[in-house]
Amino acid sequence: MTTTMAGQTLKKKERTGWRSWRWLLARRAVQLALLFVFLTGPWLGWRIAQGNFASSQWFGMINLSDPYILLQSLLAGHAVSAVAIGGALLIVLFYLVVGGRSYCSWLCPVNIVTDAALWLRDRLGIKRDRAFSRNTRLVILGATLLASVTTSVIAWEIINPVTILQRGLIFGMGLGWAVIAGVFLFDLLITRHGWCGYLCPVGAFYGTLGRFRRIRVRATRRDACEQCGACLRKCPEPHVIGPALRGEDNAFVISGDCINCGACIDHCPNDVFEISFRPLTWQTANRFKAGTTNK
Repeated sequence: MTTTMAGQTLKKKERTGWRSWRWLLARRAVQLALLFVFLTGPWLGWRIAQGNFASSQWFGMINLSDPYILLQSLLAGHAVSAVAIGGALLIVLFYLVVGGRSYCSWLCPVNIVTDAALWLRDRLGIKRDRAFSRNTRLVILGATLLASVTTSVIAWEIINPVTILQRGLIFGMGLGWAVIAGVFLFDLLITRHGWCGYLCPVGAFYGTLGRFRRIRVRATRRDACEQCGACLRKCPEPHVIGPALRGEDNAFVISGDCINCGACIDHCPNDVFEISFRPLTWQTANRFKAGTTNK
């Protein structure tokens, strides 16, 4: 199997062994630990975290609110407390540093479902991918916000797979299995990374914050790149890698679509990539103002 980049044929090559799993194992540990902490309240009576991914209180004093859910609440005309606004601002500040779509790869429990679909897809040798526009998730994002305005309800929470999965683990899935199975089958049979890459409005929302993040993947050793294509095969958003390998913007991956999953780091046989801190200089600040950072 070969991959192409910039009109060239890339020889299949990638790292093997335990080092090819480091970032994946770290992500899975964080996802499962967070889900476990949320479940210990109803299951064991522990009070480390109360609530869910939309709104929670940690250690009885730190309140966090999903800014996407909060925005829908405001558009629906609901009263929003100062505590909820403060909790949403904390989340926004956090993702302005680490990257909005880090939520997708490090926290979201549905990522476990989609990764399982990808694993099975590769084992079954399913190759066909249906092409979708990446703007589709932006359209769905806009539709959820418009629905909140017109219906006065937080529209996305009705079918949000994250909420359905967490609630189902506590109270039983019921018909919620249909939603989770739909996400799984879409990624398995229709297109790889389909849900997160093309449909999920949460990823689209956090991707806008990801444009400004300070912690980014960087092709620090891009001169060592042999164009083997390992990073492109494993990256859920392979279109973000090219500019970094060409050395644009000091070799940082600047697209808000990057989910900081570390797959490129895990699988590159030549250690081209690393996680690095991108300082906010006056040049990058001016590009943010001009809205050209992501171009």
